[in-house]
Amino acid sequence: MPPPPRPLQHPPQAPSPAPQRPPAPVSPGAAQALLGFGQVRHTRLRPTRHAFAYGTYFLMLPMRSLRAHGPGELARNRRSALSFFDADHGDGRADALAWLDELLVQHGVCDATGEVWLHTHPRVWGHTFKPVSFWYAHRPDGALAAVVAEVNNTFGERHCYLLVAPRWGQPCQADKVFHVSPFCSVQGHYRFVFMRTTANGPAAPRTVARVDLHDDEGPLVCTSVSGTLVPLNAASRRRALWRHPVMTVGVVARIHWQALQLWTKRVRWFSKPQPPADFVTR
Repeated sequence: MPPPPRPLQHPPQAPSPAPQRPPAPVSPGAAQALLGFGQVRHTRLRPTRHAFAYGTYFLMLPMRSLRAHGPGELARNRRSALSFFDADHGDGRADALAWLDELLVQHGVCDATGEVWLHTHPRVWGHTFKPVSFWYAHRPDGALAAVVAEVNNTFGERHCYLLVAPRWGQPCQADKVFHVSPFCSVQGHYRFVFMRTTANGPAAPRTVARVDLHDDEGPLVCTSVSGTLVPLNAASRRRALWRHPVMTVGVVARIHWQALQLWTKRVRWFSKPQPPADFVTR
């Protein structure tokens, strides 16, 4: 089974071939931090079928609005039962948005100056593990300029997949280069689909992020995280902690429980290779 998560070894920030400053961001409106309540789904199709679904919650944070207008109800970079720390992302610096802006410019994405929404797990009672976080970087007109899928494994390693100019509801893909599970080799490609709806009358906004792994034989693993978005406030925090009081510890425990089940089903085990030399794949 995979080992318990190790402390992340933050990769050094790769220098840009032609250093340049991120463009001055467009000042966004005061978007509000959100909590998402929903499900994580995972289905392995081969060589034996294995599927599960768990209830979960997650943060959806408007990072530029938080910078411009303050954290509001979000416990940011301070201890709380449910909190967010910038250092849990990117290269570990105190301003994760600055890291993202630099990464995008270094890779030629210079128009992502609209709102940046971060879909991620919080720290719960000081503990976190974030299998994947999604950074939705928008242009000033609201269109998506890029999505960064920031992936962590249980070996304390991190890698980012950069998807340039994706469209809501349309598939985009990236080659798999980073070890996540010992039951999948580092080959094939990921197929991403992102969806987000706005509030429509009594219906709350929703988000869906689907990531499917394909190999030479076709789809191998299908995963998704989805949820209904509500304002982050005292009531929604209580709801989250009441329903899932140790959610992030549960994420780690479930990873190992599912690994044990795959092992008992004699699914092939793959040793962990060295992480890719480049921190970002596009």
